[in-house]
Amino acid sequence: MAKAGHAWSRAATERGEAEQEEEEEDAVDAMIARTGCLEQHRRLQECMAERQDWRHCRQELRAFGACMARRE
Repeated sequence: MAKAGHAWSRAATERGEAEQEEEEEDAVDAMIARTGCLEQHRRLQECMAERQDWRHCRQELRAFGACMARRE
């Protein structure tokens, strides 16, 4: 019979995972910022968070894609 573990150890693991995800997001933001397209990316992210469906964010998606294409 396996032990489920202590709540404090699970919480510490979950915090560690959240911190790692935040660091990875920061790295993505930094990479996008270097392209000059961070504002378009944030608008797209906000739309996606609000609408929960990329099809409602086509204008933001096109703007971000066009900005990134100019950087290539």
